[in-house]
Amino acid sequence: MLPALRRAASSGRATTLLSASRASSSSPPPFGVLSGDALELQAASRAYFMAELNPLLARMDDEDWWPEHVWPELLGPQGYLGLTVPAEYGGAGLDFLSAGVIGEQLSYANHCLGISHAAHDNLCANNIALNGTPAQKEAYLPGLCDGSLVGALGMSEPGAGSDALGSMATTATRCGDVYKLNGTKIWITNGPVADVLLVYAKTAPELGNRGISAFLVERGFEGFSVAQKLDKMGFRGSPLGELVFEDCVVPAANLLGAEGQGASIMMSGLDLERAWVSVGATGVAQRALDLALEYSQERRQFGAPICSFQLIQAKLANMYTAIESSRLMVLKALDACQAMEAGQAGRGDIHKLCAGAFLASAEACTLCTSEAVQIWGGMGFMRNTEVNRLFRSAKAGEIAGGSVEIRKLIIAGELLKKGT
Repeated sequence: MLPALRRAASSGRATTLLSASRASSSSPPPFGVLSGDALELQAASRAYFMAELNPLLARMDDEDWWPEHVWPELLGPQGYLGLTVPAEYGGAGLDFLSAGVIGEQLSYANHCLGISHAAHDNLCANNIALNGTPAQKEAYLPGLCDGSLVGALGMSEPGAGSDALGSMATTATRCGDVYKLNGTKIWITNGPVADVLLVYAKTAPELGNRGISAFLVERGFEGFSVAQKLDKMGFRGSPLGELVFEDCVVPAANLLGAEGQGASIMMSGLDLERAWVSVGATGVAQRALDLALEYSQERRQFGAPICSFQLIQAKLANMYTAIESSRLMVLKALDACQAMEAGQAGRGDIHKLCAGAFLASAEACTLCTSEAVQIWGGMGFMRNTEVNRLFRSAKAGEIAGGSVEIRKLIIAGELLKKGT
């Protein structure tokens, strides 16, 4: 079903979103101009996701149901897991731009699965691919790519949200050839169903941020448990949990990177996360616009379809403009992430750009889902409509991954550094 994706995976070639090669020009081509391969990925992935994943959304939202067959039966076999993981480990070997095209379509069709996919594919699998040892990659990436394993990231804690580094309380103590982790992680996407988690803990609390390390924790490790599955207003069906580590035994071989490198891994991951999750927000916003556009042409009042009223047209125009503007910034951020050198993340232009992309896409998502509900009127206020499901989920984009306030501080801070 996905010839372009399959060709890229089998050859190890990363397809590109840009219509012209950078090598042929002294300046990059305009962002948002899709090549033939990218358009093929976009069309094929949307058709597949709408056919297979969109019908699952209603039950996921109504029952907070996790469709456990999706990973091993629908996404893994089609090459939709491990999008940026090298082909030698079972991934598609795509660049971030090409993977972003697919990510947007997944969230367009089923935003609840989209956020779980982001946690699995970007926050877990991609981090292992970038920072893992050959043995760690061999142990975990094939399963994360074929869907037999579900991945997650354990960073946030009850007392460490926006201040994830400074307020982190989870510790890891070396005991011979193992570490023992103690602490709690909360608001962890995929936490209740994850088989492997990338977990951050302080190995040297006295060193502050320089004493944080990263670990690969398996569900079956002694001392690990899921305290509860959290009940949330949006993104229902994407499991969110509280995780507890009570002298959790982790082999020393599962240390990701060296001791004390956790902060740098985390910060590079956060920039990538903000760029990647931005495509999900854009997908939700686009879905909201499409649903609003369709309904405005069907709904009649005062003897005419409501799309003929200028106030409705103004809403549609504002939604379109917000989406297209934010999408351009998201594509720019993804392209910058692809070109990012080791140690470059967490500061400077890439830090500012990724925060800006996430800020713009989240605000566009909030605008579009709110206006979609307004256009749908009374029907939009009903819980069982898709626009209502999108509206309830959109708020998370302003909170998770560093709140909009934190994103603004990052952007302003980097701007002021250049001004001094």
